[in-house]
Amino acid sequence: MPAPPRLSPRTLGIGAAVVTVLVWTAFIVIARASAARSLTPFDLALARICGASLVLVPWGAWMVMKDLRQDGTTASSLFGLSPLSLRVTASAGIFGGVAYAALAYSGFFFAPAGHASVLMPGSLPLWTTLLAALVLRDRITPGRAFGLALIVAGDLVVGGRSLLHALEGGEVWKGDLLFMSAAFCWACYSVVARRHGLDAVRATIAITVFALLTYVPVYSLLVAGGAVASRIGSAPWGEVAFQMLFQGVGSVVISGITFTKMIQYFGPVRSTMITALVPGLSAFGAVIWLDEPLHWNLMAGLLLVTAGILFGVQKSAGARNAPMPKVPATAMGRRDA
Repeated sequence: MPAPPRLSPRTLGIGAAVVTVLVWTAFIVIARASAARSLTPFDLALARICGASLVLVPWGAWMVMKDLRQDGTTASSLFGLSPLSLRVTASAGIFGGVAYAALAYSGFFFAPAGHASVLMPGSLPLWTTLLAALVLRDRITPGRAFGLALIVAGDLVVGGRSLLHALEGGEVWKGDLLFMSAAFCWACYSVVARRHGLDAVRATIAITVFALLTYVPVYSLLVAGGAVASRIGSAPWGEVAFQMLFQGVGSVVISGITFTKMIQYFGPVRSTMITALVPGLSAFGAVIWLDEPLHWNLMAGLLLVTAGILFGVQKSAGARNAPMPKVPATAMGRRDA
């Protein structure tokens, strides 16, 4: 029988970019829609962690055993489920596994998806650049500084209005702050991953294992003691299964792999430009599917943030225009922000 046709690297790269943008966009719209249904934000975080664990925990155990067979040594931790050392697993897992999920899902219960579209993808480059400058001693070029200034202006245009109305009893500002805090936690995870040179697959497995072994027991104890409300027991099982499938397998596993493939083909610069589509697509998706109004400040903030991302990336393209090299299977890797 003839061998099945193999897809070209270009086809794989384009397909990975499409899947990544669609999943990231759907994450914002679906998470906001979920806030009006049965589950609490901590229930959603649990569904995300458990759904991803069904795939990544066996994968991590297999990876650790494979390393042991090949090299005889491994930097594994957490009962041989994480392919990274305990110190790296914990530092990455706190920010990228536990804190990000809890803060992001909580934000959707206060603020609309349009705000998340601007504030989460928009403030991520800001926090990442500032943390990289402080921790990794990266230089902020004038072009990138101008791009960051546009991002800050866009965030203020969107979030500043809700902060001004905070004294009037509104709660949107709480969601805005939670979105920016979630982006800060993901930026911390990105800097940790970059500092240790982590591979995307190994890092994703490690933060999922850490979240499974820390968040789930703490969540269970708090729910049992009445300190945290949970509706996961009374929610329709179809909704719980969907959240585990999309939030866990889709948002964590699939988008993690496709994001890595996109980086390998397009390089970090062009990949950042592609993901700059997410704020606009998710904002308009919220207008179409969630009937959210598109106020002038949201539109202005969206334009400023998107321009800031694109401008900052283009100005630094000369220094970072080469595609990211593939990481060997036995090396420790990272997910680039």
